[in-house]
Amino acid sequence: MNAMFDTLKSKSRAAALGFVLALAAVPAASVLGAVPALADLASDKATVDAAKAAGTVGEQADGYLGFVNGSADAATTAAVSEINAARRAVYANTAAKSGVTPEAAAQATGAQLLGKVPAGQYFKPLDGSWSKK
Repeated sequence: MNAMFDTLKSKSRAAALGFVLALAAVPAASVLGAVPALADLASDKATVDAAKAAGTVGEQADGYLGFVNGSADAATTAAVSEINAARRAVYANTAAKSGVTPEAAAQATGAQLLGKVPAGQYFKPLDGSWSKK
């Protein structure tokens, strides 16, 4: 029985290590500013960066961008939607490679992204409300 638990623990550690390594292999830029191939990367990123600086948009612990006050103008909403769609694709790809759920991949990346939020911008932990860093 103990040997079985030791084997399971060993496999869990190996899976966790594989997941962390898979996340480390994803360039931060691909998560922070990734957009679908046909989208206007520079325009969407610039729109979202401006919205972050204005306090309209922030990073969430779930790995996605969110609206600090619940909504934004049409251009910002479209840019956030494009970037979140691209992030969803990256998380699904990472999950498929590492054997975790897309939600777990998103939350692991979200935790990294929250650590990189610059001073003066907003972030939202999984169980909290928006805070200004």
